[in-house]
Amino acid sequence: MSAVLSTAGLFVLTALAEIVGCYLPYLWLRKGASAWLLVPGLLSLMLFAWLLTLHPTASGRVYAAYGGVYVAAALAWLWLVDGVRPSLSDGIGVALCLAGTVVIMAGTRPG
Repeated sequence: MSAVLSTAGLFVLTALAEIVGCYLPYLWLRKGASAWLLVPGLLSLMLFAWLLTLHPTASGRVYAAYGGVYVAAALAWLWLVDGVRPSLSDGIGVALCLAGTVVIMAGTRPG
């Protein structure tokens, strides 16, 4: 059970690093924020890439399973940061994505 929680926590941290790394350049390009935001944005994307390397399974499988967690984190970001409440269809979509994540990770085989 601790391995599952560890993997889930790592997925959440990875998703946050990716979202922050993409959101900061967005603020600069679309909202007129300082170009200096590109520096922490780049660092956040570097952290994202490094976090992906911490998973013990094959990278393609990790990317596929991580996708569901990213979708959930992105919609949480939409609500908490952008102030837009996700719709029922957003919630259903997240549930389907997370179900896919569970199926992929539960079926993981060594190698």
